[in-house]
Amino acid sequence: MPSEMTSYYDLDDILAEEELVSVVFQKAVNGVGIDPSSETDSVESGSKVELPFWLAQELHLRQVAVMALPSCFNQRTRLEIQADAAFVDLRSRCPFFYEFGCKIAPLVGDRTIGSWLLSTFKSRYKEVLTKAHTAVFAASSKYLTLLSNEETKMYEAAQSSMTAFKKWRMGGPRFQKASFLSRKRKSSE
Repeated sequence: MPSEMTSYYDLDDILAEEELVSVVFQKAVNGVGIDPSSETDSVESGSKVELPFWLAQELHLRQVAVMALPSCFNQRTRLEIQADAAFVDLRSRCPFFYEFGCKIAPLVGDRTIGSWLLSTFKSRYKEVLTKAHTAVFAASSKYLTLLSNEETKMYEAAQSSMTAFKKWRMGGPRFQKASFLSRKRKSSE
């Protein structure tokens, strides 16, 4: 039964695999029709093409093409994140930054991506939660446009939990439950 639970489609996973990746063909390939303006259905060896990750991954695994490191993981982005991680616009670079990074890391030959993604997430995580839990902040739309898909979900979950906590603290369900318990105790005496 547990194996059945893992065979579901995750929309975020599917969307992350739609990210475009630059590939260089290592072999000539016939019958692919990648370029609709081309007169032939073939791609020559050495051709550089932008493809969705799901296709680039398959071609990479079949040793037909080699993937280039996407710009959202390049040195410039890394330096910007090191300088001030909280205010780097990840959404415009790659809405599924972390998911895509985890997928591409083993395929591009850069062993530092995994640890870099983790440190980026840790530093941005603190800022996202701080802003989500600060009543004064109250969802600045400009800040939210900087967040990746995963960070946006985290922000919304943190805000929702803070709202529920405040409601509970101000006399939500706990007082109703307490008054119910005290009535029950009196009636049993």
